[in-house]
Amino acid sequence: MSGVQTIRVGDDEGEQRLDRWLKKKFPQLGQIAIEKLCRTGQIRVDGGRVKPASRVETGQEVRIPPLPDAAPVAARTSRPLGPRVSDSDQAMIQAAVLWKDEHIIALNKPPGLPSQGGSGQGDRHVDGLTTALMFGFKDRPKLVHRLDKDTSGVLLLARTDRVARALSEAFRSRTTRKIYWAAVAGVPNPRMGTIRFGLVKGGAGRGDNEKMIAVHPRDIDTTEGAKRATTDYAVLDALGTRASWCALVPITGRTHQLRAHMAELGHPIVGDGKYGGSGQENLGDGWGAQLGGEISRKLHLHARSISFDHPITKKRITLTAPLPDHMARTWKTLGWHENDVPDDPFADIE
Repeated sequence: MSGVQTIRVGDDEGEQRLDRWLKKKFPQLGQIAIEKLCRTGQIRVDGGRVKPASRVETGQEVRIPPLPDAAPVAARTSRPLGPRVSDSDQAMIQAAVLWKDEHIIALNKPPGLPSQGGSGQGDRHVDGLTTALMFGFKDRPKLVHRLDKDTSGVLLLARTDRVARALSEAFRSRTTRKIYWAAVAGVPNPRMGTIRFGLVKGGAGRGDNEKMIAVHPRDIDTTEGAKRATTDYAVLDALGTRASWCALVPITGRTHQLRAHMAELGHPIVGDGKYGGSGQENLGDGWGAQLGGEISRKLHLHARSISFDHPITKKRITLTAPLPDHMARTWKTLGWHENDVPDDPFADIE
C-alpha cells in the first residue's frame, strides 16, 4: 500500500474533470471508489474538498490518500482498456455511431443506457463500452458531456485529450447548440417562450437520482444552492389539448433541467415518473406524464441535434439523431411527422 502522495497537475493536464485525471494516473480506481474518496475528503485539491466532476487546473496539487497497489502511471499515454465488452454490447454501441472522423465520434445513445458509471447506474454504460469504439486508435474515446440514462440522442466523444478539452470548453462557453424533442402533457401557452426558473437539489436521493426543485427567478439569489437555469421551448405540433410535441433548447446545462422546467410549467414530459408523477394519467388538463392507451410509459425526451465548431477543421458541424423506437411509435400514433417541422424553430428569432 502506498503512502499519502501529492501530485502536481501537469502543463498539458489542465481543464479536465478530476475523476478522469485520477483514472489516468491510477487506472485501478473505479468511479465509485473515486466518489467515496472525494465524499470523505481523502482526495483534496490545493487542500480543499472537491467533487469528482470538479475541474483540475495546471499547477494545482492533488492529495492522494494511501491506495493499495496504486503506483502513479504518469508516463502512461493511453487510457486503460477497461472491462471486456460482450459481442452483443459491441454490436449495439457500434450500431449507435451516427458519425465519426479522426477526432470525434457521435453516438445516438439508446434510452436506458447511462452515459457513465456512478451511484445507482450499474456497470453497463457508454463510458464502459468505449473499448468497442476505438476503431484502430490506441486510446478509448472520452465523453465530453452527458445525457440522462433515460434520455436518448446525440452524444459526443473525443478521440484525443486535446479535442476533449476543446469540446468541453465549447460546452462551457455555450458555442454548441443542442435541440431536444419531447412529447409533453397538454399544450404550453404561449406556444413559444423561455423558462428561467432556477434549480436546487431537493436533497432526496444521490447523484442522478436526486430530484431538482424549481425556484422562482426572484428567489434564486436568496435560496441556498440554487443555480440559474434557462430553457427555450417551442410547440411544434399538438394533439388537441392533451399532448404536444415541443422543441427544447437548454441555454444552461443543469441536472434534469428540461424535465424539471417542463414540469414546473405544468406540462411534464411524457413518461417522466420523477417529475410528472408515475401514477398520473393525462386526461387533457395539462398535467400527468402518462397518456395511456398505446403510448409507451418510457421517457419521451430525445437529444435530436447538436451543432458545434469542429476543434480541428473549424467547420460548423450539425448532427441529427433519429427518434428511438418508443418515441417513433408515439409520433406515428399521434400523427406527427418529422419532416413537417423546421430543424431549428428558433432560427428566425433575433
